[in-house]
Amino acid sequence: MREHNLKYPIGHFVKPVLISRAELVNWIEIIETFPEVLQSEIETLADNLLDTPYREGGWTVRQVVHHCADSHINAFIRFKLALTEDNPVIKPYNEALWAEISDSKSLPVEFSLSILKGLHYRWYFILKNTDDDMFKRKYTHPEHGTEFTLEEAIGMYAWHCSHHLAHIKLVKHQSERP
Repeated sequence: MREHNLKYPIGHFVKPVLISRAELVNWIEIIETFPEVLQSEIETLADNLLDTPYREGGWTVRQVVHHCADSHINAFIRFKLALTEDNPVIKPYNEALWAEISDSKSLPVEFSLSILKGLHYRWYFILKNTDDDMFKRKYTHPEHGTEFTLEEAIGMYAWHCSHHLAHIKLVKHQSERP
């Protein structure tokens, strides 16, 4: 498999020109179910596979799981800021450096799974109780100089869930080969 396919096994997120209600509902469902799907993907992995990168130079499964908790904590805060402030400028973070901190490299994944379960339930609850006008609210990412609507951000984070699940499946698939 080519390096690009290993790094982006489901491709890059592509924002639809028009985000339909059905698409939004699907994305919200992905956000709702992600912690359980993630847990089912990793619960049978041996510890050595948790410490296996999905590609050369890539993160280990352990780092991917902890990264998802870090990323989605930031996403949740961004959503709440956008719901309570007028187009806030969000604080970016260096995800690559966060993945190199000792917690991401060595803590059991159960700690981040626990975070993800509570966080995603709260996120899902907010999304299910947000009206269409609120989904049009925006935040600005200063590194990109771009405004993101909440409905677009929901799509990006639903993609993010599927993107990292695909990385974990790559490790599982590689381990099953003779």
